[in-house]
Amino acid sequence: MFGNFIYFIVALLIYTTYQPSDETNFTLFGSLGLCLFLTLVFAQFTRSVFRKLEYRILQNRLFHLDHRFDQLVTRQSILAVTLFAIAIYGLNLPSFFVNVPLFRSMPTLLAILFLALFVFFLSIVWAGAYRCHRLMHRSDVSLRSYVVSNIMFSAPVLLPWVILSGVLDVIYALPFEGPKRLLATPEGEIAYFLLFLTTVAVLAPVLIQWFWRCHPLEDGDIRHRIEAVCRMARLKYSDILYWPIFGGRMITAGVMGLVGRFRYILVTGGLLKQLAPEEIDAVIAHEIGHVKRYHLLFYLFFFVGYLLVALVPLQLIIIAVFYVSPSYYFIEMLSINQTTILNIGIILLFLVYFRLIFGYFMRNFERQTDTYVYELFNSATPLISTFQKIVLTTGQSPDKPNWHHFSIRQRIDYLKKCEADRSWVKRHDRKVKKSIALYVAVILIFGGIGYSLNFGESGKRIDRHFRETMVQRELQRVHRELQASPENADLHRLLGDLTYEAGELKRAIDAYGDAIRLAPNDATAINNLAWLLATSEDTALRKPATALELALRAATLDPAPHILDTLAESYFINGHIQKAIEIEALALKKARKGRAYYEGQIRKFKEFRAKEEIGD
Repeated sequence: MFGNFIYFIVALLIYTTYQPSDETNFTLFGSLGLCLFLTLVFAQFTRSVFRKLEYRILQNRLFHLDHRFDQLVTRQSILAVTLFAIAIYGLNLPSFFVNVPLFRSMPTLLAILFLALFVFFLSIVWAGAYRCHRLMHRSDVSLRSYVVSNIMFSAPVLLPWVILSGVLDVIYALPFEGPKRLLATPEGEIAYFLLFLTTVAVLAPVLIQWFWRCHPLEDGDIRHRIEAVCRMARLKYSDILYWPIFGGRMITAGVMGLVGRFRYILVTGGLLKQLAPEEIDAVIAHEIGHVKRYHLLFYLFFFVGYLLVALVPLQLIIIAVFYVSPSYYFIEMLSINQTTILNIGIILLFLVYFRLIFGYFMRNFERQTDTYVYELFNSATPLISTFQKIVLTTGQSPDKPNWHHFSIRQRIDYLKKCEADRSWVKRHDRKVKKSIALYVAVILIFGGIGYSLNFGESGKRIDRHFRETMVQRELQRVHRELQASPENADLHRLLGDLTYEAGELKRAIDAYGDAIRLAPNDATAINNLAWLLATSEDTALRKPATALELALRAATLDPAPHILDTLAESYFINGHIQKAIEIEALALKKARKGRAYYEGQIRKFKEFRAKEEIGD
């Protein structure tokens, strides 16, 4: 089940790293048609592989095929992620909808739409797996309940991002400049993120228990036993709830919530019906262990740590890849740009980080909470018998591997070792503490490297040399391609960008001029030439009148914020200060990113006007 969390987050990364483009591989109907075709092929293939497994189960009456079932679910889920990536990157589906007025003002709605498409792909897998699941686990849960339970269990992992992004959409849609101005600064972004993270960490259980359709456990002997165990552990909580996952037939329990007022103890009907009272006590003690050993707090810290652990390796990998000539030319041959490498790196590092590192901590935290039973009771025998009942009632192998739990046999064996020698409890606690200390040390090291790369002098030198190297290599590539395609306007525009970056302004003017000659309606080339002529440090190259003429032409073609900024700058150097302020204000109103820059431009224009008025 927990694997679904990774699939959902990877799908979110795939969507959020995609940059919509006007240039798509197919037309709208072509992309939709291909998406439908691939979906039908995927659905048929999924149905076929699970029908074969179902036949084997029925023929042999074997329940040891559980591992094969999990393999197929994993494989088909990965194919669902792949199909989603094709729909986003290969078929460019978001590019056809980003300019719809509703989605342009509320981009989160479009994200929800495409994430719903991913949920549909995964639902095909769950629907195909249903019959095999029912046979192997001797379950009478309905198809609808099985699919909905999978969706409802996994979807809350996306809620924080949806709320975070949705609130930002609302802020930018409202006519209040204060919040927008605050969010335009790095300090404001960090403050908003930390405030949001804290709020979600505290209040999320309230939303999740509603999302999972939990309801309070009725008053009675079982509730009283659970309450007694919580009192024994001095655990504060809000309520004890039924957890109706997969019809409530699973033998499982859970705890969620960092703060007692918003903490919930979750139990399934299957656990209450099939376990003895002492076994229920042991399971609740296990769940309490997650709170008492601060695992929930560490998980939150672990998610934040990903930002540091991921950022630094990505920067180093990109620098290394583009500095090493063979790898650079190989990437160039495959026509892979830096953004694509960055996006692939983000997803791969996420998988490594959560599947391996996070998985390591989850497995060892689970073992630590298994041994927490000894904090409340003299023996873990009831917990051992619970594991044995899970094997008997589900038919799953006790040796079944799991990335976030040790196998049931491994958990039973370790508890038996603790029964014979309690020093094994302390040994494992020490192992967990050492692992956390090592993790924190690595995080601090990465934090130091990240600070040096992004804010230190050494990082600035590396960045400057990296940019210069990349510009020269790109210039060589563009010159080669221009020899083969001298009438390619995009190449001439790119040549202009690169020579401008290299400080060769006269060559940049010529290149932009060639691009405009070949593509008279290329707003980007027109805008870039206007900006150069308006802001060049070489006064001999400045042409205010020509810059204004070009900027007006570019803004007519595409009134994007950065193009309006060029127009405002052009009005400014031509002495039309009020007009410059008005146009820059319009650019600020349209901008969703970099708002501090546009505000700085407005201040510059107003300060200049104020000085002129004083001079007069």
